[in-house]
This record gives sequence, structure tokens and C-alpha cells, in this order.
Amino acid sequence: MNNFEKMPQPLTQAYRNWLATDFAAQESHFAQLAQGQSPTTMVISCCDSRVQPTDIMQARAGDFFVHRNIANLVPSPTSDALRAGLATGTFAAVEYAVQALKVAHIVVMGHAQCGGVQACYDLCSADKSAAESGFDYVGDWLEALRPAFARLQQEDEAARIVEMGHAGVVMSLENLLAFAPVAEAVATGRLSLHGAWHDFATGILYGLNPHSGCFEPI
Repeated sequence: MNNFEKMPQPLTQAYRNWLATDFAAQESHFAQLAQGQSPTTMVISCCDSRVQPTDIMQARAGDFFVHRNIANLVPSPTSDALRAGLATGTFAAVEYAVQALKVAHIVVMGHAQCGGVQACYDLCSADKSAAESGFDYVGDWLEALRPAFARLQQEDEAARIVEMGHAGVVMSLENLLAFAPVAEAVATGRLSLHGAWHDFATGILYGLNPHSGCFEPI
């Protein structure tokens, strides 16, 4: 155990502050949560530290079942990533949310200035392989986003990167629908899927309009 260290003091102090304030104000709520969880919504978002889906939707503990990964991706259920085990965690989370927790909604939330989207865009633009990403695992994971590059229509590079982030959300929703537990729940009307994209610099959350296919301010 000598290779591990105690929690950093700023983190322990932050916890103590939370315990004395936020937890104390919601103690009865947490006591109820101890009996079990029943979230209505699953959110699939990016690992990016600047993106806080529970904060921007004012969700309390117990409201959201959250899964985070690089670039908020849901690969195809038949993809090499899933067969190689890279996406097992994502599909396990979705399966549990749909079949055990029976959430009513799944929201795939992308965001501005996503490093994963930028990295995949750079690989595609330079016609480089995942092995040339400079990472052992990130490049392979971002292969799930690569097909989005072929969907781009904008000419300005900055606009193309935003468009690729949007396309990644749409592709992830399409891949969710190809996952049998999700498809069955959607077909019976028990589950609905939603796309969102957050610009944390402006605070604006964009929602996918299923009729126009565009992301519009909420």
C-alpha cells in the first residue's frame, strides 16, 4: 500500500464543507436515496471537467444516471470497439439504465471545444490512423466518431469542428437505436432519446430538433 497517498487536503476540506452545508440541508433526501435509486433520465456526456450536466439542469442526487466517456460516444453495437471490449462499459451502463432502472429518457450531450472531437477531426483531416494519435487507447476509442467526418458540409474549419461534434451526438443516438434493449424500449414508448450540445462559455444548451435535424437553443 506504500504507493498510495492520503486524499489531498483541499479535497478533504471541500468534502467537510459539503457535509456541513449541502448534505446537512438535504439529509432527509439522502436518507430516502439510501432505500434505492429511481432516476428518470440517463445522461451520456463527455469526461471533460468543464461539462457538468447535473449542474446545468439543476439535478439533485438521484435524478440522473450519468455515464461519461471521451467525446460522449456510443459506438455501434457491432463495432470493432465493442468486440475488442473498449465499449463494454458504455453498453453495460446503457443496459442497466434501460433494463434495471427503467429510465424514461436518455440524453446524449456533446459540448463545445471537445478535445476528443478535435483529435478525431485532426486524424481524419490528415488521413492518419488511430495508431498515430499518440495514445494507446484514445485513438482506438475515437474510431467510433470517425464516420462523422464524412457527414461534414461546412467549409469553415471552426464550423466543421462544431458540426462534427453535432454529428457525433446524432451518430450516438443512431447507435443507441441499434442496441436491442434500447430499440425495444423505444418501440413500446417506454423510452425516448434526445440529443443536446452545450456551449459552456456562453451557457447556452442546444437541443436536437428531430424534425429539422438541427441543434437549436433551448
